[in-house]
Amino acid sequence: MTLPSNDPTTPVPGASAGGSVPPGPAGVPTLPAQTPAAGPAGPTVVVGTYPEYAQAQQALDHLSDNKFPVERVSIVGTDLRLVETVLGRLTTARAAAAGAASGAWFGLFIGLLFGIFSDSGWLGVILTTVIIGAIWGAIFGAIAHAATGGRRDFSSRSSLQAAQYAVIADAEVADEARHLLVQLNWRASGAQ
Repeated sequence: MTLPSNDPTTPVPGASAGGSVPPGPAGVPTLPAQTPAAGPAGPTVVVGTYPEYAQAQQALDHLSDNKFPVERVSIVGTDLRLVETVLGRLTTARAAAAGAASGAWFGLFIGLLFGIFSDSGWLGVILTTVIIGAIWGAIFGAIAHAATGGRRDFSSRSSLQAAQYAVIADAEVADEARHLLVQLNWRASGAQ
């Protein structure tokens, strides 16, 4: 086994002819190895499209059950859109309650840390930090909501949704995948 040279004038492979890179603590730096990306490599073919993710997942399960090399298949969501679902009206009281809840969780975390290193009364330490965290969380939640000036008086949850899901496979195995998915569709339709 040869060790890298610690000579700062030793050229590094791939470096320009006139320059050199001085070695670091572990020797001469090298580029990381190229690792293949996950999923299909090379040309791919769409072998099925589905309106819901659960159906595309069922198709992949069927391929897997029939010993198909599923590492050569991917599910691709297309026509993505951001959907914001409004959960309700956000008042100062609700903002304070949400702040109190998150403050109590933070207080519990801090209380557990203090309780671990406490000689006695660890339950009291935890209870005190939960209460203090809830009070401060409620105060900051109410102040933060009041500072918005009524510009966002609702709570919501955002999610990405796809209009359809395409099952794609490597071109070499696409015909076999398509054949298996046709069998699945025939069974689902009740055909014999």
